[in-house]
Amino acid sequence: MDAKPERSSGVGIVFLVILIDMIGFGVIIPFLTYMVQHLGGAERGGMGLWVALVMGAYAFSTFIFSPMWGSLSDRIGRRPVLMLGLWGNGLSFLAFGLSGSLEIALAVRLMHGFFNANIGVARAYIADISTPEQLAGRQGLIGVAFGVGFSIGPAIGGLLSAPAEQSWGGMFVGTLFESQPYLLPCAASALLSTCGLVFAWRKLPESLPPESRVSRGSANPVVKLKENLVNIRAVLKRPIIAPVLWSMSFYWIGFTIMHVVLILFTMLDPSSGGLGFNEQDNGWVFMFVGVVGIITQGGLIRPLTKRYGSNVLMAVGFLLAGTGLASIPYVDASFAWVGILGVMVLVSVGNGLVTPSNTTLLSYHAGAEERGLVMGVSESLRALSSLVGLIMGGLIWDATVNRSDMWDFHTAFRLCGICAVLGFLCFRFSKAWHEESPHSRGGSTA
Repeated sequence: MDAKPERSSGVGIVFLVILIDMIGFGVIIPFLTYMVQHLGGAERGGMGLWVALVMGAYAFSTFIFSPMWGSLSDRIGRRPVLMLGLWGNGLSFLAFGLSGSLEIALAVRLMHGFFNANIGVARAYIADISTPEQLAGRQGLIGVAFGVGFSIGPAIGGLLSAPAEQSWGGMFVGTLFESQPYLLPCAASALLSTCGLVFAWRKLPESLPPESRVSRGSANPVVKLKENLVNIRAVLKRPIIAPVLWSMSFYWIGFTIMHVVLILFTMLDPSSGGLGFNEQDNGWVFMFVGVVGIITQGGLIRPLTKRYGSNVLMAVGFLLAGTGLASIPYVDASFAWVGILGVMVLVSVGNGLVTPSNTTLLSYHAGAEERGLVMGVSESLRALSSLVGLIMGGLIWDATVNRSDMWDFHTAFRLCGICAVLGFLCFRFSKAWHEESPHSRGGSTA
């Protein structure tokens, strides 16, 4: 009998650990662009470029180190790797809030990407303790953790940003929190990650038994980078897994272009075509996105996967998200809230279908002994695609924001939609589309 159900108690624990970490991570989202502005990004080469560089430093580091963490977890187990990531995240958050220059912020984000390159390990943990029938629902739980994190986190980040300037923040005037206006939300993130570390240390069981671990291979990041390039090349030759990865690469390029340009658009003055939002406004937007993500990945993904299969859901998700991404800059300030929340529903529902379906397909088609490796390669490609998207988004924004012709700031968002459609085409017209789609056949989906 499969021993995986006996270890199913780890699902709830790893969910809570990831949830705590993602709440902390989400805190940064609404103020990062404003922090770059505070540190002088507009005067040093353009806001779009510096926002892309600060975000891209994290993605670059994740790309370099994801395979190392995935391989290490295959050797020593998932639990210690996840705990180390939580410890490093807490330290990185605190250092980011204390950044006094763009260069320091870049260095800290590199450090943060190093420690947070183990998201693939969390996905492998879930796969370790799940049967094929349970996999879609349980991978959806990780999506719920991300959704809650991107719901509660941004709201906290927006509320705690620049506390000395808030009506309730008189106690922060004349303190370090006034000269470092984004330290308070970062400190809250560090505290949450520390809580997650303590919780994991006390409650999180190991998911990978000793007999299932590999005993060879190096965890040296340089060696692993070389191995990762070889692994990526090898995996991208597989007729089933390769199109799943390629389609997500296109999708993530578009999705991360949006990460750069969304707040740059919403913070624009309405006279320039933007919405005039501040940190708090953007925090509420991302909270709404998180709530929709929770509903999609927590309540809808399981029955929809059972009825339609992961293949169909991923394809539909590409089209929904692409439509929403391309529509963002057409929201007018006269109906700002209705418009932005409306298009973000499409983005969030689409992403809520794509992400767990993609992970389910990869887990389903990868062998148990290489699942950590495949997930590490997947996270590396995601990070590399994100890095490409971030740099593209920043450069395109700076090149178009002051134009008034057809190549104005709408251009970056149109490209987001095009990338999502390319992801759809890459997957829909591939061998992967015709393969069996993992879904429940009357078994437990717990």
